Amino acid sequence: MAKQLELVGRRYWIISEPYAHGWRATVVELVDAVRNTTEPVGIEATAQTRGAADEAAERKLLRLLHAR
Repeated sequence: MAKQLELVGRRYWIISEPYAHGWRATVVELVDAVRNTTEPVGIEATAQTRGAADEAAERKLLRLLHAR
């Protein structure tokens, strides 16, 4: 399952998957909506729950975008 965010005119997905004894969330940017082409952003977060991993990845993405 993926969470979709639209920030600064771009679309990002936070993709979560089980990892060890918790969850790992990875951020990708949607490059081409027609072809569903994505590129990794280089952001990853882990936590004990899916929600916590997603929130950590989203915070990292927001910090990255504000730093630009």
